[in-house]
Formats: sequence, structure tokens, C-alpha cells
Amino acid sequence: MQNNSEIQQILEHQPHQIISQDGKNFVILGTAHVSQTSVDTVNELLDTNAFDTVAIELDDMRFEAMTNPDKYKNMDLLKIIKNKQTSMIAVNLALSAYQNRLAQQLGVEPGAEMKAAITQANDKGLTLWKIDRNIRTTMKRAWRSMKFLDKFELMFSFGGFFDKEEITAEEIEKLKTGDVLESTFSDFADESQPLYNSLIHERDDYMAARLLQETQDTSSKNILVVIGAGHLKGMCTAIENKIEANSTIEKLDIIPPGAKWVKYIPWIITAVIIAGFVIGFSRSPELGFELIKTWVLYNGILAAIGAALARAHIVTIITAFLAAPLTSLNPAVAAGMVAALVETYFRKPKVSDFENLQVDATELKGWWKNPVTRILLVFILTNLGSGIGTWVSGFKIASALV
Repeated sequence: MQNNSEIQQILEHQPHQIISQDGKNFVILGTAHVSQTSVDTVNELLDTNAFDTVAIELDDMRFEAMTNPDKYKNMDLLKIIKNKQTSMIAVNLALSAYQNRLAQQLGVEPGAEMKAAITQANDKGLTLWKIDRNIRTTMKRAWRSMKFLDKFELMFSFGGFFDKEEITAEEIEKLKTGDVLESTFSDFADESQPLYNSLIHERDDYMAARLLQETQDTSSKNILVVIGAGHLKGMCTAIENKIEANSTIEKLDIIPPGAKWVKYIPWIITAVIIAGFVIGFSRSPELGFELIKTWVLYNGILAAIGAALARAHIVTIITAFLAAPLTSLNPAVAAGMVAALVETYFRKPKVSDFENLQVDATELKGWWKNPVTRILLVFILTNLGSGIGTWVSGFKIASALV
């Protein structure tokens, strides 16, 4: 590799490792995702013109979010609602809000060193590899591997994204070894081996495998790899051990199926409720109608309350009330989906709402202020109300038949 002494001098005080094998030279830089020093180091290394390729710790989705400022402006809300992707969009916006909060406090945008690597690669005409695993796959593998109580605790942790208090020194230290995704869930990962495996260990192996896969198929010889310092040791070990690339990627891209019995629960509930109605009418028409009334009122009222908490349009609230008793008996359609579609019709977001989306999402009150995030809340809270209504009315019906 040319300019080797200059590269060594630049890397002298930075976490790094240089690996040469099979005619390929990997300069692996462990960065701090909130450090201006890491940004400067990336720029200095690429200014040596010693590299023909840059590999970064991003997947296509996060790359798009980082490089396309119009990403949310072009969001198709109807498609997102119909494809049941609202929860993932809400999580991404919450993470973005946390990033903005970090940037305001620290003066350095998290992932700025990745942006520097992308800019330099584009300006110099270098090959650019995105070697991280798809964030959806990572989150789904993590979610599927966790126990029920851990999932419940994790969901409530998202409130911390909107905390007005300054980020502590301890949180900043965590960000020096991992990205926003890892640091956000680091406390859980410390106590949960499955979560640690999904967020850290699996991605070490995945990124190493992606590097080896790319070098098999291209003429790249001198590769600068920009990753969080927390991945440095595990990734380098996997490269030196020549992990089998294709089979590792194939294995780690698989989303484990959820417990088979879980998907039958909504249909079982539907069958039980309908059976309850039949039993009620077989005893007396009065009882049968009373059970239906119980089902309609609890489902409808609680779903309507959910929509109202999201500050939905009055027609949306009425729709939630009418739709919930029916959709709760049809697992293929959610009350939240119907309510969100109605909300979109009556309060269709303007272009300016999409432009202000990331700013508004940094504050909790902004989620109710911006029509885009309010539609997401309508979906989530209406479904939550309908779900509670299903269980409450189900128990009421069961008690009436005992």
C-alpha cells in the first residue's frame, strides 16, 4: 500500500487494525460516532489517495436516510398504512429525534464520519460499499429473540428519546463505541444476551462477511473500512479467521419465525367470541343481544378513546368506534388502519408538513402537532384501544356465560 508511513502516522492515536490477506489490504478504523476527531481522521486518510475503496457501517436504508434530505418528503403515507409499516416509521423518526438532540448538544451530528467517508468517496470516484445488515432485519431478529417482559420494557424506553434533560457523560461515552442504534439499547443489551447477539456480535460477523464477499467479486485492493470502535475487535477476528462469507450472510439475513401459536391467537379469539354470541342467543335472544352490545361498546369506545388521544378528526373518532367491533373479528384488518386512512383523507398532510417532519418529531408535542406523525399516532393508539377493548369485552362475555 502506498503512503503506508503517512497512514500509520494518521492512525497513531486512533483505534484501528491493518489486515493484509489474499492480496487485499484492509485499513479498519474504529470511529467514535460523535467525535470531530473521527471525522478529521477519515478525511486525512482519504486525502492520502492510498485507497481505491471505502466500506462504511451503513445499510441501504440508513444510507438513504443519511444522504437524502427529502426522504420523508417523498413518503407515501397510504402505502405505509396499508403495508402496516407505521410502527417502523415511528421508530425511525424517534431515533432521528434522538440524533437531532445529540447534534444540538454536542455540536457534531452522529455519523458525521460516515458522511465524510461518503462525500470523499463520491468526490474521488472511489468504490463505496455499504456493509451493514438491513436495520429492519436487525431489529426483527432482536425482537424475535427477546422475552415478553423484555419487549414490554423496551417499548417504554422510547420515551427517553424526547427527554429534555441533557445527555449524560455516560451516554456520550457509549456513543463513542457504538452508533445511535447500539447506544440506545445498550443497557438492555448488557442484560440480554439475545439482544447483544443481534445488535453487536451478529453485525460483527455480518460486516466481516460482506467485506470478504465484496473482495471476492471485485478488483478492489486497498480498502478503508469505517466502523464504530465497538465492532473493531469482533470484526477483525472474523476477517482474520476468514469467515465463510456467503453462508454467514445468508444465515444472518434470515428473520426467525415467531412462535407459530401466536399467529393463531386472533383467529382463536374471533372463534371464541362468535361462539359466545351463539351460546348467548341459544339461551335467550336478550342475552345474545346483550353480549353483542358489550362487544360493540367496549371495542368501539376504547378504540375511539385511542383515536381521540391522538387528537384525530371527529369523523376519524366516529369511524374508530364503528370499525373496531368489526375489525376485531377480522384479524386481517386493523381498526387503526381504517382510522388512519380516514384521518389521511380528512387531514391530508401538506408538503410543508413533510418538510417540517424531522424537526417536529424531536419533541413529543410535535408528534401531535404535525399531521404526518399524528396519523401514525392515530394508527397506533386506535389499535391499542381496540386491542384492550377486545380483551376486556371478551372477559365480560365469558363472565356472562359462566
